[in-house]
Amino acid sequence: MASSPNNEIALKFRFFQVYKDGRVELFYPHNKKIPPSDDPVTGVQSKDVVISSEPQVSARIFLPKLKDPNQKLPLLLYIHGGGFSMKSASSPAYHKLCNQVAGEADFIVVSVEYGLFPTRPIPACYEDSWAVLQWVASHVNGNGHDPWLNDHADLGKVFIGGDSAGGNISHTLAFRVGSIGLPRGVKVVGVVMVHPFFGGTKDDEMWLYMCPTNSGLNDPRMNPGVEDLARLGCERMLVFVAEKDYLTVAAKNYYEKLRRSGWKGTVELVENEKEDHCFHLLDLDGDKAREMRHKFVSFLKQDQFNLL
Repeated sequence: MASSPNNEIALKFRFFQVYKDGRVELFYPHNKKIPPSDDPVTGVQSKDVVISSEPQVSARIFLPKLKDPNQKLPLLLYIHGGGFSMKSASSPAYHKLCNQVAGEADFIVVSVEYGLFPTRPIPACYEDSWAVLQWVASHVNGNGHDPWLNDHADLGKVFIGGDSAGGNISHTLAFRVGSIGLPRGVKVVGVVMVHPFFGGTKDDEMWLYMCPTNSGLNDPRMNPGVEDLARLGCERMLVFVAEKDYLTVAAKNYYEKLRRSGWKGTVELVENEKEDHCFHLLDLDGDKAREMRHKFVSFLKQDQFNLL
């Protein structure tokens, strides 16, 4: 008996397969989510905010315990990973990670909830993340929509960070900051990329399929050239790679291109030995995850350390 055309697979990638009728089936479609909360252990509070209703863009904000009601804190814009098709700012691991970083670094953390493939193909992830960064920047004069940011965010000290797909999106945001700019008084100091996705691996074709408007293997969002890297709108960058991660070669290539691009900032590469892609998310309290987070937090607080 011949199989139904609806069940015939046309393309198969790491995270999904495409049937001949155009239907997309995700291999890991179920994303558990947890609500925001007040953490009695760390004192970190969290809440969800709507950035846009059309398209739907939101964020989860983490506010650490304040030592002073008038305290101003640096801000980290965090972008979760998940192959551009999975996970959420409210996924348990990302909620816990942002809670930990907010408490340990004494930073406000804004975790981006961006549109996912296939419901919203790439470039939705880039546009949504840029919209959240612009929304954050709108609070620079203390008259934005969110009281936490109005009262407590020091937008002269903004950082961008993300893992895997989120690391890739972080790069694109830094490029836009350097090319387009942000309002006066808003400064992106640094970027942290954890095991970022870039072109040059077996997943190139997957990204190209997820982005119908792509410009090929040299699309600058997937495979940025040195001329784009030279324009990154930040002063410092930290890139984590994992020894067993298939994406490490591409991330190291990014690092080397950045070093010779003419960019005026400083970049550091840290390799997590004997570890695989985003290992820290599997056990955020493990020794290696703690070590990685300590390095992440130290990078965020470097300016404060230098003043001591």
